[in-house]
Amino acid sequence: MTQSKPTFHDEQSLADAAEDLGNQALQRGLIHSFVVRHFADSRQFYVPDEHSEALTPEQAYMRFKALVNPSD
Repeated sequence: MTQSKPTFHDEQSLADAAEDLGNQALQRGLIHSFVVRHFADSRQFYVPDEHSEALTPEQAYMRFKALVNPSD
């Protein structure tokens, strides 16, 4: 089994990767919804009914990755 390496190298690409994983989790029915608030220099992630505070791109990436790829 090959392991895919992260494709991010800065905060922008990390946030993009987190959004991609969030969309995968949404499509698989692992979460009901998520919201991304876009700011000029950052993004905040929200998973309604699961976590009331905003998640940083790093937190969102780790949470979504654990849902989508639990064996990693």
